[in-house]
Amino acid sequence: MNANPVNPANPAASAKKAANTIALPYWIAGFAQIRTAALAALAAVVIGATLVAVTAAQRHEADDDLQRTQRLRDTAHSRYAHVDNEKRDIRNFQQRYVELRQRGLIGDERRLEWVDAIRQVQEELQLPPLSYQIEPQQPVRLEAALDLGDYQLRGSRMRLHMELLHEMDLFDFLAGLHARGFFAAQDCSLKRLATAAGGQVSQLGQLGEPGQPGQAALGGNLGVDCTLNWITMAPAPLATQPPALATGRQP
Repeated sequence: MNANPVNPANPAASAKKAANTIALPYWIAGFAQIRTAALAALAAVVIGATLVAVTAAQRHEADDDLQRTQRLRDTAHSRYAHVDNEKRDIRNFQQRYVELRQRGLIGDERRLEWVDAIRQVQEELQLPPLSYQIEPQQPVRLEAALDLGDYQLRGSRMRLHMELLHEMDLFDFLAGLHARGFFAAQDCSLKRLATAAGGQVSQLGQLGEPGQPGQAALGGNLGVDCTLNWITMAPAPLATQPPALATGRQP
């Protein structure tokens, strides 16, 4: 009898078990040893990436703050430079401004001073009597743009009628007025007057008053009509009622 019987099914089962068994790579088999270190490295990478993102966001915010601060600094510097320029302009032009204000260019119109200036020049040159008419003051419109800031250029038109002995009296008269105020002569017309016997002036002329010496007592040979525009500068006003027409006569 056979003491060791052979099971015909055993060889097939052994072959199937051998086919299902696969050897794992060595690094997978040893991963359990480095698992803690790998998780720590992964956590370090995540934390590092988070810190980099936060740092980038903070840097971007800091750059925005820097640019905003620089803009504020530039604005403050521009304002300081503007104020410094204004102070320098005031220091350089203050004396000239005061002089122009004293002479009547800056400020309200000074009709009484203009009339007094005419009287003074008339007395200095010993001119015959004259008459004048001042129209309401009006803004002056210039052909070329002129930066006047908050000021407005105004003109008061004056019409003068005079009798003179000769043409040079007119130039001397206008020169005397220029020394006392600011005006622009718009136009002047001269007309020779007809004289009667005895040298008395007829038609447009006016006789000098008795007792007045020099040329004023003789009348004039020329009739002169001039239109002058007295110039002033003042802050732009609100709408107001225009002044009444002023007329007068210098004896």
